[in-house]
Amino acid sequence: MAIEPREEDAIRAVTERLKGTYTDTHTPDEVEAAVAAAHASFSDRRVRDFVPVLVERKARASLGKASD
Repeated sequence: MAIEPREEDAIRAVTERLKGTYTDTHTPDEVEAAVAAAHASFSDRRVRDFVPVLVERKARASLGKASD
């Protein structure tokens, strides 16, 4: 399934926001990997409206666990 430009923009914004939030504890590559993994976990979902919000929550949870 092709990703809509609006979703791509939202995921890009999530990535940049999380890079700023986790700059002291994670490298940009680690943040990008967490976002990519979270985004991939929703690839089979037909309704895409809330995917960016869910991706951000899942990536934050992953990054939070990794910094413990």
